[in-house]
Amino acid sequence: MSKFPTMGAGRGWAYVALVLGGGVSIAANVAHSFIPPAAPEGTADPVAWAAQWSPEPGAVLLSVVWPVFLFIAVEVLAKPSWPSGRWWRVLRFGGMLPVAAVAAIVSYRHLSGLLEHYGEDTVTVALGPLAVDGLMAMATGALIATAHRAAVVVAEATAAPADPVTVPEMPAPAPAIETGRAVSAAPAAVEATPPPRPRTPRKPDTATAVARLRAKNPEITQAEAAKRLGVTDRTIRRYWNPAPVEPASDPAAAPVAA
Repeated sequence: MSKFPTMGAGRGWAYVALVLGGGVSIAANVAHSFIPPAAPEGTADPVAWAAQWSPEPGAVLLSVVWPVFLFIAVEVLAKPSWPSGRWWRVLRFGGMLPVAAVAAIVSYRHLSGLLEHYGEDTVTVALGPLAVDGLMAMATGALIATAHRAAVVVAEATAAPADPVTVPEMPAPAPAIETGRAVSAAPAAVEATPPPRPRTPRKPDTATAVARLRAKNPEITQAEAAKRLGVTDRTIRRYWNPAPVEPASDPAAAPVAA
């Protein structure tokens, strides 16, 4: 089974944890920016002053910046394929740690102050923000680990030799027979056996044919006989001299000797 679906699912949950932790941190920072500070000394009605107070836009914007910076730093740390080497590791993690440390400290103080403003106990105020920061730290580590593992798997798959492809051996083509060569030069194995010719009835010889023709037509001339038999007049004259075959007489008509 391929390892890519497992790594994809792990990275998906890591992003869910990072977005969830970042969303809670942003919400807590924005909510903390709306907590009114202590009323100035000499204020006649501190409650009315606090009700009329509103945060400056810059303070609200800065409260969002810290978690966003942390999210971008995590992406820059995990997504690109950084070169190997000591100085690259120093640049990679040396730039990540200040951003993560500052964002974590500011977010911790904002969330802790918000919980204190809501009247939570001391333990919750002290430990509650750690859950958010710890979740984001775990998500960051998971993204870095899976990114490294994915790069290793891709490198192994690229370096692994591909399965050999078996190519069936093709028979060598037969040499072409040049035009004009004698048919006898071709191999005897490839010569096609001609189909047997139908037997034709044997023709009678010329003498027999002439005799039969004269027997059937006693009055026929030599020219007509040569034309019918398809031979020359000379051939007809050669076989014309023998007397025509007389039909056998009826034995019943012969006289009986006394």
